[in-house]
Amino acid sequence: MLQSITLRNSLVRPKQSLLLVRYITTTTAKKTASEIHTVEKQVEPKGTILVRLSNEEERKEGAFLTKPVFEHPTFDKEEMKSVKYEHRPVKGLRDWITFHFVKNLRGTFDWFTGYQEIRNEEHRLQIANSADKMTKEKWLARFVVLESVAGIPGSVAGFLRHMRAMRMFRRDMGFIDTLYDEAFNERMHLLTFLKIARPTVWTRIMLWFGQGIFANLFFITYVLSPRTCHRFVGYLEEEAVSTYTRCIEDMERGLCPDLETEPVPQIAKDYWKLNDNATMYDLLQYIRADEAKHREVNHTFANLNIEGTDRNPFALQVGDGPQPNHTLHYHHAKGWERNDIKV
Repeated sequence: MLQSITLRNSLVRPKQSLLLVRYITTTTAKKTASEIHTVEKQVEPKGTILVRLSNEEERKEGAFLTKPVFEHPTFDKEEMKSVKYEHRPVKGLRDWITFHFVKNLRGTFDWFTGYQEIRNEEHRLQIANSADKMTKEKWLARFVVLESVAGIPGSVAGFLRHMRAMRMFRRDMGFIDTLYDEAFNERMHLLTFLKIARPTVWTRIMLWFGQGIFANLFFITYVLSPRTCHRFVGYLEEEAVSTYTRCIEDMERGLCPDLETEPVPQIAKDYWKLNDNATMYDLLQYIRADEAKHREVNHTFANLNIEGTDRNPFALQVGDGPQPNHTLHYHHAKGWERNDIKV
């Protein structure tokens, strides 16, 4: 059986939506519709107290805008579309600890933002037709919370490697710039979403505590075991790719048209070099690709002898063949193994 699904959303009254779900079941051999079911339900999705939509004043750009310090690389659109959730298998105690720690954080994050992981397409529709539907505000709340802590690892790791280079009186082999670039990129994600939605006072307080605790724990752990931290970030970025992939797929199925039609902030157009006709769907493709790149970079760093003499392979591509680089060419979602890199 091949099942094709057509979804339409129409506004019935404020804060209440009508979801029309049409199931068309066809036989592969005959290729004719044999069963059509139409189901109409009225459901009022749960709201969120985590964010509020930005007002006109908050959406305006400042009078003095500077160019990004770290210029965003050019990503091929077809390569961006091919990005998907991929998991690096757990190998050894370090991987087991970091992976399960990330999974526990993910569970708390899902509960905090009112998010349900989908099991299949039928479950996706059930969520979209229930009070747990991911609304525009709930998606933005999830993005803001995620990006408010995502910029910490790169900045902390970059600072510690900067201090290490000065203490050891030697070059850092190219790691510092990539780590600071990652932190800058995550901050641009946050600044972009803040043009659309702002965290409430309660959310700000919670995030301040969370940022302080996470930054200090990451600092201490990076001093003790940098590779453990990079593996942790690699698994964390896997979950980020999963989140943005889910939102993109929901857009493709017409499940969140109010987010898809949201104007793209100018700060995003300048940083990602988007045209004036760019949509939120286009923007999320770039952001997901960024997270996929961070996933690749950190899983690779965790495979290297970064406390020794290994260089950062993403800082300089050696040769014309498949090697790490700053684009999505030769992308290795699970990270490059040390033996495959010209270190």
